[in-house]
Amino acid sequence: MNTSTMNIITMAYLGDAIYELRIREYLINKGIVYVDELQKKEIDYVSAKSQAKVLDYLINNNILTTEELDIVKRGRNYKRNYHPKNTDIITYKMSTGFEALIGYLYITNKDRLNEIFKYIEVE
Repeated sequence: MNTSTMNIITMAYLGDAIYELRIREYLINKGIVYVDELQKKEIDYVSAKSQAKVLDYLINNNILTTEELDIVKRGRNYKRNYHPKNTDIITYKMSTGFEALIGYLYITNKDRLNEIFKYIEVE
């Protein structure tokens, strides 16, 4: 896959799935066995607000490379007609940038993706 020509929202779509899968694996590995509890805990990680908070941490601690920041900006700045109902537009755009980053790293550099997950306590 060529990430330079890929639609950034498609990359974010992939990143959303990868992130959710990793979170589910993480929670199951912690020993949570009840689906209701898994779903409640999962929201702590996969909500737009949580993803924006993780991205803010990565940016403020200078963890991301220039190339990774460019991907985040492409995702964050993508113009859409959709407006989320359960969060403000800025948080939503930041979470889209985060998801785009996860999708990008999944395609291009799984080792770096694993590094990023370590910063958010998910291996």
